[in-house]
Amino acid sequence: MWFLLLKNNKRLIQHTIMNTQELVALCNQQFNEKFGENPQKIVLSPGRINIIGEHIDYNHGFVLPAAIDKYICFAISKNDTADCNIISLDLKDEYHFKITDKIEPVSQNWVNYFLGVFNQVQDKIDSGFNIVFSSTVPIGAGLSSSAALECGFLFGLNHFSNLNLNKEQIAKMGQKAEHTFAGVNCGIMDQFASVFGKENHVIFLDCDTLDYQYAPADFGDYTLLLLNTNVKHNLQTSEYNNRRKECEAGIALIQSKYPEVKNFREATMEMVEDLKEEMGDVVYRRSKFVVGEISRIQELVKSLEKNDFENVGKLMTTTHYGLSKDYEVSCEELDFLVDNVLLEEGVLGARVMGGGFGGCTINLLKKTEVENVIEKLSKAYQEKFGIALTPYQVSVSEGTHFYA
Repeated sequence: MWFLLLKNNKRLIQHTIMNTQELVALCNQQFNEKFGENPQKIVLSPGRINIIGEHIDYNHGFVLPAAIDKYICFAISKNDTADCNIISLDLKDEYHFKITDKIEPVSQNWVNYFLGVFNQVQDKIDSGFNIVFSSTVPIGAGLSSSAALECGFLFGLNHFSNLNLNKEQIAKMGQKAEHTFAGVNCGIMDQFASVFGKENHVIFLDCDTLDYQYAPADFGDYTLLLLNTNVKHNLQTSEYNNRRKECEAGIALIQSKYPEVKNFREATMEMVEDLKEEMGDVVYRRSKFVVGEISRIQELVKSLEKNDFENVGKLMTTTHYGLSKDYEVSCEELDFLVDNVLLEEGVLGARVMGGGFGGCTINLLKKTEVENVIEKLSKAYQEKFGIALTPYQVSVSEGTHFYA
């Protein structure tokens, strides 16, 4: 797979990204060189996208994530000793410990995702292991490489140590590892998508109950393209907390007049409009976005079932401008990409993906237009901001699994 990228000297060049077979071959080869034998198993654990439903998990709504064909690959074997050896090819770093060691967070941040998982099952582990891993999940692009790391590692341990964990337990333990050892108070969506992903399907997930169903996502002549702004504005944490408070204020006002409403999922746009003056401009716009987004998610699932990709694109774009104007979590770079990509032929929809203030846009467009869009947007983005745009074409894939 290749993409056109614009470098600082403003010349277009080809940039090659490993495909899955090449990734597996690399891990196999390096494992053999490091340990003198082939690995007993290869685990592939995917990153994830979210088609629609940003900032809805903490507002008692739904999300629509999917696993993608960008993976962390683990070459892994039991070694019948007490030694645990983990080698990161991408970071050119490694970590060693024994199964009897006291497990605590360490200064190597990437190691804490492993240790947070191992800490939860240490008393059931009867053998050390050797691991070599590498990744095609872009770091820092909002594709949940951390969840892929946690869930892929635990998937391997589950097999070798006969832990008898089901998929939901693996997802929840991955989440706990991130809370306790990595210090990130994440929701469950990332781990859930990484484990439960299904090829050509998105997951319609209730974040409150973890009830879920699959919806078809075979886009036919269309594809998903991620465009990474390569910027991250430092407002994310503080503004995230502010959004939560503003939403809490909004639902409290709705409940004061409509006590039968338990959360935003049960609120209507008529209720929000009825309380517009009492809410004030900011809380009104936040509440308007949340109620609208919960409705859009459900409509988008129906559109996917009917292969109505034009409406899927329209809903994605409506969500973007809601996130930009009403929820105010976009930024100049993201808005520039969305505004400009929508001018291109064959593009059905686009929006910011993730928490906002940087990261990626997700774009639905004709497969035949991918190269043209990348070339035009890369050039325009470089000229506007002096930053190279990084594109990733993705497909909806299986969740964490053994490579056959």
